[in-house]
Order: sequence, then C-alpha cells, then structure tokens
Amino acid sequence: MPLPFLRAALLLAASLPFMAAAAPLSLDTALQLAVERSESARAARAGVLSATEAARTASQLPDPVLRVGVDNLPFTGPDRFSTTRDSMTMKRIGISQEWLSADKRAVREAAANAATARETALTGVSIAATRLQTALAYVDAFYAGEMLGLTTLMGHHAHEELEASRARLSSAAGSSQEVLSLTGARGSSEDESAEIRQQQKAARLALQRWVGVMPEALAPIPAEPPPTEDIYVARHPSVVAMLRELEVATQAAAVADINRKPNWTWEVAYGQRTGYSDMVSFGVSIPLQVSPGERQDREAASKLALVDKAEAELAEARRAATAEYLTLRSDAERLQQRIERYRSNVAIPAAQRTAASTAAYRSNQAALATLFEARHAEVEVQRKLLTLQRDLARSQIQLAFRPLTAEVAP
Repeated sequence: MPLPFLRAALLLAASLPFMAAAAPLSLDTALQLAVERSESARAARAGVLSATEAARTASQLPDPVLRVGVDNLPFTGPDRFSTTRDSMTMKRIGISQEWLSADKRAVREAAANAATARETALTGVSIAATRLQTALAYVDAFYAGEMLGLTTLMGHHAHEELEASRARLSSAAGSSQEVLSLTGARGSSEDESAEIRQQQKAARLALQRWVGVMPEALAPIPAEPPPTEDIYVARHPSVVAMLRELEVATQAAAVADINRKPNWTWEVAYGQRTGYSDMVSFGVSIPLQVSPGERQDREAASKLALVDKAEAELAEARRAATAEYLTLRSDAERLQQRIERYRSNVAIPAAQRTAASTAAYRSNQAALATLFEARHAEVEVQRKLLTLQRDLARSQIQLAFRPLTAEVAP
C-alpha cells in the first residue's frame, strides 16, 4: 500500500473513536445496548436452557435397576454365613425396569415442552421490560436536554436585559430599581438552569443504568406507530405469561389424569447354586390402587383446579391489558389534540408577538421592556409545549414497547 494511503487509513482509524463519541446516541442503539447487557434477560435465557435440557429427558424411560443379593444364607449352625455348603443358598443377580407406556411418555414430554415455552415467554417478557424502561429513560433524558436548552436561552435573555438596563442607567434613561430587579431575575434564571441541569444529569444517569455508557448527546425520538388493540392485548407481557401458565397447568392436569394408570415394573434375575442347577426368576410388579378416590382422583382434581385458576387469571389479564391500552391510547390522542391546540392558539401567537415587539423596538415604537417580556412569554410557552410533547412521547413509547415483539409473542 502506498505511504499516503497508509497514512490516511491510520488517521481514519485513529479518528473513529472520536467520531463515534461525537455521534448522538439513537433510541435503537440504546435499546440494543440495554438488551445486550441486561442481566435479567441473561437469567431468563438460562431458565430456557434449563427447561430445554429437562424436556429432553421427559420422554425417556427411567434408568434400569441392577439387583444383586444372596438368598437363603445360613445364619446359625455350622454352615452359617457360608454361600456354598447349603443347597438352598443362591447367589442372585438381576435387573428390573419400570415401564412407562408411549402415551405416558408423550404426555410428560408435552408437559416439559409447555414448561420450556413458558420460560421462552418469560425471556420475551424480560426483554420487553428492559426495552420499555430504556425507552422511557431515553425520553426523559432527551426532553431534559431540550428543557435545558430553553432554560439556557432564558438565561441569555436575562443577561441581555441586565446589560441593557445598566446601559440605560448609565445614560440616565433607566433606574436603579430596574437594574436590581433584572439582577434578581438573572440570578433566578441561573438557579433554574442549575436545577434543570441537575435533572438532566439524573435523567442521563438513569439512562446509563440501562445502556452502560453516559451519552453526550441524544438523537431525536423517532415516531413509533401504535399497535392495534388486538395486537397490544395478545402480546401484553401479563397475557403472554398467563397464557403459558394455562398451557403448563393443562399439561400438568393431563399428566395427573394419565397417572391414574399405574406403572408396571418387570424384573429378571439369575440365581447360582452350588451342586445344583442354576435358576432364572422373572416377575412383574403392579401397584395396587386400593383407594383411587383418596389419592389419584384428588391429585387429578387439584390439577384441574389449577387449570381453572389459570383460565380466570388469563381472562383478568386480558381485561387489564385492554383497559391499559384504551387508557394509553386515549391519553395519546388527548395530548396530541392539546399540543396542536396549544401550538396554534398559544405558541404561534407568542412567536408572532415576539416578532412584532422586535420590529416595534427597532423602529423606536416600543420599549425594551416590552421586547423582553415578549421573549420571556415565548420561552415559557415553549417550555409548556415541551412538557406536553414529553408526556405524549411517554404514552406512545408505552404503547409501542410494552407488548412483546413478534418473535417471542405467541
């Protein structure tokens, strides 16, 4: 590579960290960073791995049992503890296996898969909660910065007013009371700027808790289209979680029902005797359900009651999600209407008033105080407008980010 190109490449590589540091943090990048470093999401993924590994054993038979022993060992007399002197003594080795039918194994596997699906859904719930909290922290930090800009502008205006009043006092056109009043106004403006700066620092620290870095600048918040009511309710974290709980409860009830049929155990053993023929033994063990009404039936009934409980909780979660959606959608629409009305009825007239006052002052048709008053009024209007826009952004963020993503939603 030619030397000039090599120098240019090295210069570009050295400047990349500074370029990256100067670039504003976007909402998408913040969400990616938050999900990548989320410990709750890592814990949820570990739960999925655990459930997946457990599900792989659900359809398998239990391990066989090796049985080794000695039958009819003399305990008294001259042949006691001898395994070769008495013809009835037999050394035995065998194996037994509990047998589960294919239907039982299929039902157990379905129950294990339901538990895995529940853990997968909980992972999505954890990721959705992380994204929502990150987005809300991003909104607060972004609008805190915008509010600080307006407060700084007010401080600049207060400084201009004070300097102008001092110039008027030196030319005998002003009064000392005006200077003292504007000095106090500038002090109040500086204190308010310090307060807003503190709030911005707290908001950025809250955002750093999720993304892991202290952002120097934040990009504007992109518009997020709100989901429909059906999608919001179907992907709501509580609804998804309760839907998986219902599936787990249903499969557990199926396991309890099929467990009414006992598991048989077969056994084969080989016995060795001294001086006589060796023997082979085999048999089957069958549990006797002497009181199914007090055991198996009650266990099945308890699992069915849990199914009813999960169904009721799922219905309640859907009602709550529907009410939450309607409330957030109503708040967003109301705030949007207030912003449009406030902008047309208050913000635009305030800007026009400032422009008119500026033109009148330049043509010596208005006093300087009139111009400063118009400036203050316009900044206050912009602050109120920012507050409304922040509230609208928070409502829209909750509508867009509270539901689970399509990849993990049922």
